[in-house]
Amino acid sequence: MIFRRGANALKKESESLLQTALKIFKIILGSAIFAVGIQWFYYPATLLSGGVTGVSMMINYLTGLPIGVMMFAMNIPLFIIAFKSYGWRFVAGSLLGTFACSLFIDLLALVDFTITAEPFLAAIYGGIITGLGLGIVYTTGSTTGGTDILAKLIREKYPYVNFGTMILVLDAVIIVVYAVIFQKYDRAMYTVIAVYIAARVIDLVLYGSSQSKLCHIISEYSDEIQSEIVKELNRGVTVLQGKGAYSGADKQILLCVVKRQQIVEIKKIVKNIDKKAFVIVTDTRDVFGEGFGDISIDK
Repeated sequence: MIFRRGANALKKESESLLQTALKIFKIILGSAIFAVGIQWFYYPATLLSGGVTGVSMMINYLTGLPIGVMMFAMNIPLFIIAFKSYGWRFVAGSLLGTFACSLFIDLLALVDFTITAEPFLAAIYGGIITGLGLGIVYTTGSTTGGTDILAKLIREKYPYVNFGTMILVLDAVIIVVYAVIFQKYDRAMYTVIAVYIAARVIDLVLYGSSQSKLCHIISEYSDEIQSEIVKELNRGVTVLQGKGAYSGADKQILLCVVKRQQIVEIKKIVKNIDKKAFVIVTDTRDVFGEGFGDISIDK
């Protein structure tokens, strides 16, 4: 019995160490990818990133000071705020992300290599790469500092706003300042494209690509429809009780989540049974449970 308890404790400790190692790896990997997008795409085309990184790039354009060093220095006050709100666990991961990003950006600056200086290509591919890097870091529950921390603080109050969308709004302020100070309005417009793409990629990494559909079906033949869905598609159906506001009649509302490619079959089933049925189909962000993904939370 004692041996079994000791083995379980050892297993839990090993799993915890593995999760921590994986989190550190993802933060470092995401930071390195983000740095590639900054130094080998944005910088040669004189585009701007958002947030503290963007401010650091503006300072670099004016003074020549290293971008990474300025990033880390300006993040210190924000980490003090983050520590008061989230504690050491959040600060540790985000501090690692900020340090890694700053380090990789300054190290890549020493490499005389440019993929493209064409602003449109830099905006598209730079946006994809920086968004991918930041998205990987965010999946760990950490950030790379800067406005990411502000976005996280704001999202605590407004959780229905997507993380990438919040960052996009904060970055817009930095871009406007850049356009006014440097009088590079064309580069500012390219930068808008870049940060928009980055924000969409961040949302894609964090929330997925809406691979499932949520169906609400209202029909006088709900029993037949739900039976066909279960038999033909092997999908569960939840029956909700409703009432028509106009008719006052009691109605059954069928709720069913299916894979995106199964929505055509759902329509066929409903059409064959009741052409007058009322069907609502919406995208889903995440679906967990039998037949879909397992619930997983990065620690």
